[in-house]
Amino acid sequence: MVTVALHGVAFFAYHGFYEEEQKLGTKFLVDIEVDFDPIGSLKSDKIGNTVDYEQLYEIADRQMKHTRKLIETVAQSIADDIKAQYTFTKSIRVLIKKLNPALRGKVDHSSILITV
Repeated sequence: MVTVALHGVAFFAYHGFYEEEQKLGTKFLVDIEVDFDPIGSLKSDKIGNTVDYEQLYEIADRQMKHTRKLIETVAQSIADDIKAQYTFTKSIRVLIKKLNPALRGKVDHSSILITV
């Protein structure tokens, strides 16, 4: 099994349950890990035999641009898009961290982890 991953992909987006969050926006960090069995030999040096992390970035970027109330929804959409493009995956993990969430006290980040 092979794992392709992106860690700490930074976005500024407008996700949040409250109207102010959707107007002001905030910073998010996204981690994606995709486990799979290669389609062919990795020795063949062909991108089609693996999961292209550039495409993982493009999927995350596209989904982060769609404002939603819940980061759970964003994470699930990222995972669904990855599964649709790479049907041979065994496991997909998407972690989204919302930096400095609007709470009464100092909080580094809130997060959601989706595994499919």
